Amino acid sequence: MNKEDKNRVCPVEASGGLDNSIRKFIQNPYKIVSPYISKDMTVLDFGCGPGFFTVEIAKLLSGSGKVIAADLQDGMLAKVRNKIKGTMLEQKIQLHKCEQDKIGVTEMVDFILAFYVIHEVPEKKKLFEQFKSILKPGGKILIIEPNFHVTKKSFAEMITTIESVGLKIIDTPKRLLSRCVVVGKI
Repeated sequence: MNKEDKNRVCPVEASGGLDNSIRKFIQNPYKIVSPYISKDMTVLDFGCGPGFFTVEIAKLLSGSGKVIAADLQDGMLAKVRNKIKGTMLEQKIQLHKCEQDKIGVTEMVDFILAFYVIHEVPEKKKLFEQFKSILKPGGKILIIEPNFHVTKKSFAEMITTIESVGLKIIDTPKRLLSRCVVVGKI
């Protein structure tokens, strides 16, 4: 990772703040993702970090359901690997390292979670095109961005970009300290 990326992407060294009981109280992963998850889905946790949402998603899945935990940083994926090692969750979680400018997932997914990560992506249109290409018909994408990093104006611009690639806004749920949108294929 080059110096510019370190300024843009949350470093592995700071990941402790992404995975703790205080955050679980404020941003309860079960409450956030359970309305969108059903047992046999294939889910992409894009920018999974240390697996804060990945683990909860995996617990909601059964049958053939699985979660693809995708991140740009090997260190974040190692944290997820260590967290699930020796548990039943290992069977439900597939770790995937993204490339610098490409997700690299070719499997079709039912649901994509992008929590506090889109603002770190320089080429958002390209990312949304990739999301659209792997999203199954009827699939949904939940995008949640921190309002302390993402202004109303930049969030509105992001929504315009989402719509420009052929995705549609389904809902705009309210989340504490966040800007949120649910999108799907037209």
